[in-house]
Amino acid sequence: MFTLLRRCTGRDLVFIQAPSFLLALVIAELLYKFHSFLLETGAFLLTWLVLDVVLSLATGALRKSHGRASG
Repeated sequence: MFTLLRRCTGRDLVFIQAPSFLLALVIAELLYKFHSFLLETGAFLLTWLVLDVVLSLATGALRKSHGRASG
């Protein structure tokens, strides 16, 4: 967590990490009912990881396509 906060720019935290965190939190709250804190926390973290990867790839693809269009 400390490394995440230290290495990410403010822009990345706001536009990538915050949305993926909040969406993962909502998904976990609505869908995950394992009756085990450890399992639900693990599922939440895995969901956050997957959403973070998807958003990172999507923003990377948008940056590349935007760079080609204006270059």
